[in-house]
Parts: sequence; structure tokens; C-alpha cells
Amino acid sequence: MQFLKGLNLEIQRLKEVELSELLDKAWEVRLKNFLPELNVSAPGLKRYNIEHFSNTTGKFINVSVTGSECSLHCDHCNAKLLKSMTSAVTPEKLLKIGKRIKAHGGEGMLLSGGADVTGRVPFDDYYDTITKLKSLGLKMIVHSGLVDREEAEALKKAGVDQVLLDIIGDHLTIKRVYHLKRKPVEYLSSMINLKRAGLEIAPHIVIGLHYGEIRGEYNALEMISSVLPDIIVFVVLTPKPETRMTGVKTPAPEEIARLIAIGRILNPEARVNLGCAKPANDKIDIENFAIRAGVNTIAYPGDETLSSAEKLGLKINYSEMCCTLV
Repeated sequence: MQFLKGLNLEIQRLKEVELSELLDKAWEVRLKNFLPELNVSAPGLKRYNIEHFSNTTGKFINVSVTGSECSLHCDHCNAKLLKSMTSAVTPEKLLKIGKRIKAHGGEGMLLSGGADVTGRVPFDDYYDTITKLKSLGLKMIVHSGLVDREEAEALKKAGVDQVLLDIIGDHLTIKRVYHLKRKPVEYLSSMINLKRAGLEIAPHIVIGLHYGEIRGEYNALEMISSVLPDIIVFVVLTPKPETRMTGVKTPAPEEIARLIAIGRILNPEARVNLGCAKPANDKIDIENFAIRAGVNTIAYPGDETLSSAEKLGLKINYSEMCCTLV
């Protein structure tokens, strides 16, 4: 608890620093700990074609173990994100999908699904299938909900390469947006359970999750930093059409940059990524700020972003894997 208190004080101090000074500090930390390179992540979930690179659709896919079903119907998604995923509502179907990916030269999948009323994604029936797909040489990463100790150990035994999970740092956001009777500390407990099981974790922070307001993000960052993560992924609220958040204004790029920069400073040796979700209207500004804030990887960046990165002396590397695996 004393460590958390110290992190909280440091975050409060950094929040008072002028943004330009904060970005300079984050850039300095990044250069000290990593090569001058920017990784581009463009998994084959969608077509990505820029001047120097074009990806192959289907090489790395998102799969939902619940199809399009989710018990929570969160205000920003309402289960619509699941409709863009490949459905595998039985272990047998998942095995067929995995074999097909392998036969076509694919590299792996992100296994996810809708949550139940407790905030948990039901993977119980899939552990043996995950092991079989791992034996084929596929990368298997899981985007989970809340995870208890037994599930963490089962995921480890199945051979999962990595676990992604959204960390929510505000009680009201959990209640109003996710419709869950849970507390922020339970997300911290999930990370601890996964780390103790020996799994690599890639915690995500959804910036602006509380109807476009930055509310629990710094508390989420504090909890994440306390477990010494290998990777931190920042994504920006991008409400789906026909949800309770349709038309919600997302945080300003400067606010997003401040959060990412503080994340970089607090976690000098962790890989810090800007993930797939970001609003189209501010995309380039957000990506350019993220580079200055010291990110290692950006998913589906624009050509203008890559030009800016090269001007800063960064070599561009391209990958068709999920950003957490780059």
C-alpha cells in the first residue's frame, strides 16, 4: 500500500508539469531504454495499406467465444464490437478456425468474447483447444475480463502467450458504463493473479471511458504501474454507433498525451503502445503526441504519423501481429 501511495504522489506531481516539459522527459526516458525505432502493428483484422507497407487480412484474427452475445451491454459498445470478430461458440469451431489460419500461413489469434454478469469472459471449455492450437505453432493471446486465481492458473497451463485486460480505475465508471457491481481493486487483483501464475500481461487503459471524461485513468495507471508490467496499451474511447455514447466527445489530444507521457515516465522499461481504438477526427494529432510521449508501437498509424516519426530519427518496423506481441 505504501508503494501505491508513492505512485499516487508521483502521478499528482507529474500532472502539474507543463505538457511540453513532460513530453521532453518522456522522450528522454524512451531514448534511454529503447532503440530509436517505432513499431507499426497492422494485424489482418482489417485492410491496412500505406506507402511502404500493406498487410494481409486473416493472418492474425480476433475470435469471440460467445459469438455476438454479451451480458453487460456496456454503454460504449453494446456488444457491437463482438460482431466484427470471428465467432467460435464451441471448442470444436475454434479448433477448425485455428487449423484454417495455420493452413493459410497465419500467425495466431486474439481470443475474446462477451462478459457475463460478473465481468468474466467464459473460457472454461476452451483450455484444451488453446493447448492444441499452441501445438500447431500459433500465437494465442486472450483478452479477458476479471480473472480469479484458478482461471489465471488454467490460462497458464493451457499455454496462453499473453493476457490482455482493460483496467478501470473508477467505481462509478464500472457501475454506469460496464453495469457491474465491482470495484477498481478487483482489476488490480486480476493483474496480480495473472502475474503470479507466470503470465505476461498487457493491461489496457481506455482513455475517456467515462462518457469522454478522464476520470479513473490515472488510478488505473497507478494500479498497473504497481505490478511492474511488461507492456501498457493505451486506447482512446471510440463509441460504436447506436450506443448510449454515440456522439460523445473524446478527450483532447493534449490530455491523452499527458496520460501516455506519465505512463512512460512511471514505467521506463515497459513497452508502451497506442492501440487500435482512436477517433478518426483526432487520429493524427493523437498519434504524433503519442510518439513524443515515448510509445514503442502504434497500431494502424497514418502516413503523416510515420513521416513525423522518421523526422525524429526513428526507424520504422512493420508487423502483422497484435501490438502487444510486437
